[in-house]
Amino acid sequence: MREWSSEERDGLLRRIAPDVKLGRNVRIYAFVNLYGCVIGDETSIGAFVEIQKGAKIGARCKIQSHTFICEGVTIEDEVFVGHNVSFINDAYPRATTDDGRMQGAADWSPIPTYVKRRASIGTGAVLLGGITVGEGAVVGAGSVVTRDVPAAAVVAGNPARVLRMVEPATREPEQG
Repeated sequence: MREWSSEERDGLLRRIAPDVKLGRNVRIYAFVNLYGCVIGDETSIGAFVEIQKGAKIGARCKIQSHTFICEGVTIEDEVFVGHNVSFINDAYPRATTDDGRMQGAADWSPIPTYVKRRASIGTGAVLLGGITVGEGAVVGAGSVVTRDVPAAAVVAGNPARVLRMVEPATREPEQG
C-alpha cells in the first residue's frame, strides 16, 4: 500500500473547479469547494470553505475555516475573515416562484456585498447582501451586519452597531 504525504492527501480532499482563477502562492487547505471565483496572490483559504462563482477575493487575505462566500461578494486585499462567517446575497430567498416552479438562476439576481481593504470580520458574523464594510473596519464576532459599516469603525451586535472607531495610526481599537 502506498503511503501519501499530507500535501498529497490534502490535494485529494479539495474541490477546485477548472474555472477558478488562483493567484500566486495561494494556500488552500482540505475540504474546500471553489468554483468560478477569483483568489488573489498569497491568500490563505481554510478548511471547509465554500467560495461561489463570481466571488472575488483579493491578495494577502486570510479566510478561516467553515466560511461561506457566495456569488456577488467582493473582498479586497489584506482582509481577515474569521471562522464560520456567512455572506448572504438574497433578500428574499425562495425555493419556488410564485407559480410553484422550482426557482432557477433566471428568477433572481445576487445582491452585491463589498468588504474593503484591511477590514476584519469576526468569527460567526453574518453579512446581509447589499452592504459595504469600509476600509480597516472591524466586525465583532457573532455580529449580524444589516447595513454599511463605515471605514475604520468597530461594530458588534445584532444588528451590528458602531461601538467606536479604530485609531488610524496604529489600526487598533481606541481605548475607553
